[in-house]
Amino acid sequence: MAVTKDLKKRYEEDVIEALKKRFNYTNIHQVPRLEKVVVNMGVGEAVQNVKIMDSAVAELAKITGQKPIVNRAKKSIATYKLRKGMPIGTSVTLRGQRMYDFLQKFMCIVLPRIRDFRGVNDKSFDGRGNYSIGLKEQILFPEIKYDEVETVKGLDITIVTTAKTNEEAKALLEELGMPFRKKQQSSQAAQAA
Repeated sequence: MAVTKDLKKRYEEDVIEALKKRFNYTNIHQVPRLEKVVVNMGVGEAVQNVKIMDSAVAELAKITGQKPIVNRAKKSIATYKLRKGMPIGTSVTLRGQRMYDFLQKFMCIVLPRIRDFRGVNDKSFDGRGNYSIGLKEQILFPEIKYDEVETVKGLDITIVTTAKTNEEAKALLEELGMPFRKKQQSSQAAQAA
């Protein structure tokens, strides 16, 4: 489903009313909304090669349009040759208009570029109305040039909402245009017969 309208406008004009009707909210402040989007890239290989961390920070900055922070190890783990304070990942927290712009790009451009994409999994909610999705490669984003990538790195995206339940959060994301996987009960019944 293509999202033509700006995501924030769409939320304000269409989604609030749809959710009020669906869940019988009496007050506009009961309607769930997006709070923030956290984009995280774990870079365990940075223990051996520090340059990988620099490229991860640069790529995440291109993807999100915001400068990422470097996450450091909280404790030493000898098995992984990891010392306390070593850089092991990078993350960005998006809020406001940048969050809406990132989500629109993610839903309209990045997800359709995934090979054999049939929709995102609707079981990735945490029970408190937050949704997480992982991507195996950063080259799905149009800002990343395939020729300039040294190593393919995955990233995790967590969408934090004010929804109280998974059902409310899923309804919010569906209304915003998140393409959830359709249940295939009819095709499974046909194969069983």
